[in-house]
Amino acid sequence: MFFINVIYSQPPIPPLVHHTTNWFGPNANPVPEFTNATIPEKTIFTVFGDYYYGYGDKTQSITAKIEVPLISNKVSVKAWIVPFEKYNVTDEVFKRRNMLVEKSGTASGDLYVQTRVSLISEKKYRPAIIFNATLKTASGSNFKDRRFFNTAGYYFDTEIGKSLHVNNPILKEIRLVGNLGFFSWDVQTPGLNVQDDAIMYGAKLILRNDKVGWENTYSGYSGWLRRVPDYGDKPVVFASKLNYYDKNFTAFVQYQHGIRYFPFDQIRVGADIPLAFLTPHFSK
Repeated sequence: MFFINVIYSQPPIPPLVHHTTNWFGPNANPVPEFTNATIPEKTIFTVFGDYYYGYGDKTQSITAKIEVPLISNKVSVKAWIVPFEKYNVTDEVFKRRNMLVEKSGTASGDLYVQTRVSLISEKKYRPAIIFNATLKTASGSNFKDRRFFNTAGYYFDTEIGKSLHVNNPILKEIRLVGNLGFFSWDVQTPGLNVQDDAIMYGAKLILRNDKVGWENTYSGYSGWLRRVPDYGDKPVVFASKLNYYDKNFTAFVQYQHGIRYFPFDQIRVGADIPLAFLTPHFSK
């Protein structure tokens, strides 16, 4: 009598995909930006180009953004997207992120939609308070090469801002802005199907006169997943931005440095363009 032993082998478990800024491209789940705690009077169209470099990933991207005030200075709807990015990574980054196709290529990003509401208007002795509710869709492409997540997310945050006006030809306004909120996104990979929940935070100092403004921002968020020491769901960034104010537009240039779990340096150039003809005229 013969016995045949049959050994069934289990298929290999795919590596865990880390849904964090530490393991994806720079436009995937970045630290959310916040404004100077104001809602515009007119529709604002913004376009800018980013160049990310260092740490084995060179990325060039374009972002388009529009904010439409449904009630001037009170309620607005904002949407933005990275319609195009071009990237090139080193062999080391390709292996570390477990990219599956190419070290270089192109991708398009997630669509964000945000509703903004002014809770308290700024007065002489009180700050402005604005509440934001934001949805991040899963519309981004090239998940296999770790450019954008294949999951959606959302965040709620509150901006608080107060200005000190100075009677000086060089410096006319000092503005302080704080931001605090809750950020959540889905993590769906083999062996892990949860939500990563994070506390958002940030602080901004703005110095400006009639023509020039200088913004310095420290911001980040802190998630709860700690599967590996460098999982990376607690990114922190610092950004310094120079604005030039014209009656028809605002031009800006920005440098951003990733302090923690955001392995990129960034140079940004762009402009804010008011579009009065796209501004609704609802009653306050």
